Amino acid sequence: MNPIKQARLGHSNLLVTRLGLGGAAFAGLYADVSEDTASDAIRRARALGINLFDTAPEYGHGKSEARIGRALAGHARESYVLCTKVGKLLAPADVSKVRSPEFVNPLPFRLVNDYSYAGVMRSVEESLKRLNTERLDVLYIHDPDEHYAEAINGAYLALRKLRLEGVVSAIGVGMNQADMLVRFAREGEFDCFLLAGRYTLIDHAGLMELLPLCLEKGISIVIGGPYNSGILATGAISGAKFNYIDAPPEILERVRRIEVVCARYSIPLRAVALQFAFGHPAVVAVIPGARSADEVEENYRLLEFAIPSELWADLKQQELLPQNVPVPGVGQFGA
Repeated sequence: MNPIKQARLGHSNLLVTRLGLGGAAFAGLYADVSEDTASDAIRRARALGINLFDTAPEYGHGKSEARIGRALAGHARESYVLCTKVGKLLAPADVSKVRSPEFVNPLPFRLVNDYSYAGVMRSVEESLKRLNTERLDVLYIHDPDEHYAEAINGAYLALRKLRLEGVVSAIGVGMNQADMLVRFAREGEFDCFLLAGRYTLIDHAGLMELLPLCLEKGISIVIGGPYNSGILATGAISGAKFNYIDAPPEILERVRRIEVVCARYSIPLRAVALQFAFGHPAVVAVIPGARSADEVEENYRLLEFAIPSELWADLKQQELLPQNVPVPGVGQFGA
């Protein structure tokens, strides 16, 4: 599979590479990352031809946006697609009181949920400053799990206005669940959804309703969390993470069985995990995170791996994949 083959994002004029780069790790997700290391990773992605970069105010409380903005400075603005999110504003806070369960050394801000029209407009203005850019390409409503009414009646109206005015090219919603995205798809006019962890090698929550609906409505799917927060990258080792907690026994056993099949064909588990979602025609890109330039290159190589159709058939025969799940086909993506 060609990692930098491009696909159109929804109804927009944006073309994105199949492989993108998630920006949470650059903000110290679970482990600190230096500015130089983050910058090297972003620059390596650009050198490889990757053009899709995803971030959010929540990541490191503004740190990810600021670092991506600095690293992309000097690159032609039309040469990359920049995605960020709305719904979580940053309020100044005493550095001694800043706490984050996920990010190491976040910037001195606290998160404030705000999915209102005014909140979105303020969020966009602040993100533009942190990203050091005059425009954004994609705006997602970020994890509005407990705030659907405010998001569809406030944030969505703001995003739709920004798209109409040409301030952004595409709008969407980014979530770790499929059910609410179905509601958004039915009630709004979106270009893309960022679906994190819910359409992977071991989690097929998006398969039955969300992905067919998005295909019908022309909503592109960008896959986040293709490794389900760890276990599909590390394998079924002690302490492996699944959805940000220790993987339960049944998930560990399932992944062990998948690893046996992968070993039979001498294909890395990570390559199978990274390529799986591309079997569905609604999926246009995948955005694994990376902590270093080496990890960016590794993801690139994993997407290039030629996976025989027999491996996918074997997984179905072992009932490790649903029989009706579409899988990547030989020559499906071309050069």
